[in-house]
Amino acid sequence: MVIPWVGVPLSSILNKVGPRPGAAFVEFTTAVRPREMPFLDSAGIQFPYVEGLRMDEAMHPLALMVVGLYGRVLPNQNGAPLRVHLPWKYGFKSGKAIVRIRLTDKQPRNTWAVTNPSEYGFYANVNPSVDHPRWSQKTERIIGTFRRKPTLMFNGYGDQVGSLYAGMDLKKNY
Repeated sequence: MVIPWVGVPLSSILNKVGPRPGAAFVEFTTAVRPREMPFLDSAGIQFPYVEGLRMDEAMHPLALMVVGLYGRVLPNQNGAPLRVHLPWKYGFKSGKAIVRIRLTDKQPRNTWAVTNPSEYGFYANVNPSVDHPRWSQKTERIIGTFRRKPTLMFNGYGDQVGSLYAGMDLKKNY
């Protein structure tokens, strides 16, 4: 989906914090509010939800800290109070309801890679040549249509972000 997010580049926040030289990753932790978030116990994953990025990914100008959409304050169902948005990655990398951001020298143990490592890797870049074990990712459907089209590498942002992954095996590091 194409959404008009309202936010700031994640890099502008990180630059204000001034990461220590050893910081190689950014870890995002979500809110856990059982009274407001029913069915946490039956979601099939552990909470709080944790997601992470390499520092170079987080510093890319397309990585956004989102506080709103469609010109309005971000509602709970879309990830309030903060969410991260990474248009070249699959949606689960865009952590929602973020209440803690931590800079670390170790790769975060992100929720989906811990829950089901055979299906979800740390990077989660849109790569149509790597199928999910239960479905193909070679094509996608535009919301509101029934027509399918080829999925583009890095969700069409290859020219902007491809250099972040130069030399990586993008089938192994999915």
